[in-house]
Amino acid sequence: MIEQLVGMQAQEPQDPYIALWSRVIDFDPGELSGLIAERNAVRAQLMRATIHLVSARDCLAFHPITQPVLARTFTSPWRRGLAGADVREVAAAGLELLAEQPRTRAELSELLAPRWPAADPKSLAHAVTFNAALVQIPPRGLWGATGQATWAPAETWLNQGLDPKPSADAMVLRYLAAFGPASVADVRTWSGLTGLRELIERLRPRLRTFRDERGKELLDVPDAPLPDPDTPAPPRFLPEYDNLVLSHADRSRMFNGLGPGPPFPRGRALGALLVDGFYRANWMLTEENAVATLTIDRF
Repeated sequence: MIEQLVGMQAQEPQDPYIALWSRVIDFDPGELSGLIAERNAVRAQLMRATIHLVSARDCLAFHPITQPVLARTFTSPWRRGLAGADVREVAAAGLELLAEQPRTRAELSELLAPRWPAADPKSLAHAVTFNAALVQIPPRGLWGATGQATWAPAETWLNQGLDPKPSADAMVLRYLAAFGPASVADVRTWSGLTGLRELIERLRPRLRTFRDERGKELLDVPDAPLPDPDTPAPPRFLPEYDNLVLSHADRSRMFNGLGPGPPFPRGRALGALLVDGFYRANWMLTEENAVATLTIDRF
């Protein structure tokens, strides 16, 4: 399922567990936790420069494709803080430190600061994590465990090299198989990639097309199933962050004027409840004296 969804949103470590529980019959959180502990699944900064839970093989395939997205994301908020330090030199120095042992951004900041004293230490650490192929290691992401975001080189952690022939075409086809029919803008929103028009034109002979209610072109893979419009959509509890929401530029397919409108509420363990496929309520789980309470708020 993780590979079918081309990775799962995982800024909040518990979110993939909730997302899989909503999608997989008899889901066992211990199974997912075991995959992460055994390095068959990893947390990595990939699409949209956000943390995703992906399989090990997808991590190695996607990192070379999404690296320009991460580099572009770093430029805006943190580049000025380098005070002229060369990004590639900083990233290389950070990789040397991470090759010695996994480290947090705070630890990277402390170790890199003496070499570039004029730079903002936090910017130095971000230069490393946004410009190198890294993963976040356990215990962060394990079921029932907590831990700081600690980084390690992807190739070292997985004991394999990055894909020498990464294919953005294959990655986009995977996206359409999971989330199509979708527009070019949807693909861009999901991936963060630029130059997609040329890529889509290259793929067009392998795609089928539709038009939405407003005449916008939608793309899909030829063999993707299209359920009958009357197919029941049972209620679904989604986590705070879920690719179903974040993988489309046009979110009206879920919100459709039924929600409270932005700014959307946020909070600990707050998620969205879908009814008949649309966002109709918020939910929150709290625990006190070993008793869990589920609260559903219909706005």
